[in-house]
Amino acid sequence: MMRTRPLKVALLGCGVVGSEVARIMTTHADDLAARIGAPVELAGVAVRRPDKVREGIAPELITTDATALVKRGDIDVVVEVIGGVEPARTLITTAFAHGASVVSANKALLAQDGANLYASADQHGQDLYYEAAVAGAIPLIRPLRESLAGDKINRVMGIVNGTTNFILDRMDTNGAGYSEALDEATALGYAEADPTADVEGFDAAAKAAILAGIAFHTRVRLDDVYREGMTEVTAADFASAKRMGCTIKLLAICERSADGESVTARVHPAMIPLSHPLASVREAYNAVFVEAEAAGRLMFYGPGAGGSPTASAVLGDLVAVCRNKLNEATGPGESAYTQLPVSPMGDVVTRYHISLDVADKPGVLAQVATVFAEHGVSIDTVRQQGKDGEASLVVVTHRAPDAALSGTVEALRKLDTVRGVASIMRVEGE
Repeated sequence: MMRTRPLKVALLGCGVVGSEVARIMTTHADDLAARIGAPVELAGVAVRRPDKVREGIAPELITTDATALVKRGDIDVVVEVIGGVEPARTLITTAFAHGASVVSANKALLAQDGANLYASADQHGQDLYYEAAVAGAIPLIRPLRESLAGDKINRVMGIVNGTTNFILDRMDTNGAGYSEALDEATALGYAEADPTADVEGFDAAAKAAILAGIAFHTRVRLDDVYREGMTEVTAADFASAKRMGCTIKLLAICERSADGESVTARVHPAMIPLSHPLASVREAYNAVFVEAEAAGRLMFYGPGAGGSPTASAVLGDLVAVCRNKLNEATGPGESAYTQLPVSPMGDVVTRYHISLDVADKPGVLAQVATVFAEHGVSIDTVRQQGKDGEASLVVVTHRAPDAALSGTVEALRKLDTVRGVASIMRVEGE
């Protein structure tokens, strides 16, 4: 039996995502009511520019006083899509204190201060849902928090930023340079005017922190995530990758250590075999590969950004939270019981692809091999080409601790016969 009194929703932010959330709430009102068991009413929309025309939203709902909106007391759910750390953090905790649950798409805030948000929600008996914070429309947070709650997840690896995937895909398939591919991404609206957060890996690092925390039931903050951007990836790197039967992706990788006593979280470009499912993820799409003990290997794929995909995730959370409100219940909160430490990048065991510019004379390969041996790094393959006194040497290693590989590279730079290190890239997915 449907309740007639509507559940009231406050919307913080009415940009690309917020306006789409408002539109769907209006046009699909009857369906949402049937799925929830009660009508849902948009009770207020907080914005920075009140004079802007917002089609489909009654002018009397618009306010610039977000604090007063979340303090009203009759609000059941607050949807936060303004982004950033403040004032979002204060508005969310204020909403909890005044009896409202929260649906958020704020990856930066969750990665930086998720533990305190969870604590505030728990203190006031409210929900905190955030499916839209990672991978847009792809159902990922709820499967990790609920569907796989009885399993042990050992690894989460994925493409979680559509802008960087679009750029790298263009470099791979069209032979475009980085700047050319970035210009195309900007023209098509995939890249912001300032793309730093995307191309330097900050966006993906925030998502990695969230995923690692959920997957391993431990607290992982943004500062715990090792991060490398992809601005140094070149056409030569793609040529080398193709010779190995690989492509290059910017990956977010969260792993449990072999002994199960620690975890790691990292973001960096990596070569992956063309046979790996992530290698075929094209354009601005996202995909996340999950490895669990009982479930095995699972892959989640779809559009990772944009107004409609992100709004879809927000509305899914809104339905779940409203159902909880009707049942006077809450969904899963923070699960951080393992309290596993986050190991530094130097402890991560991985493979390397290293391209060296060297002198084309006898004994160079032996010198290079000696340096690898002295640092305990085993060589898998070597390819050497040279003419006119100069040569290139490409070394692919077996798996070794990242610290050992980094030490190897520093020692190589000191050899008189090594003119320079042209590129260094990790090899993943094998």
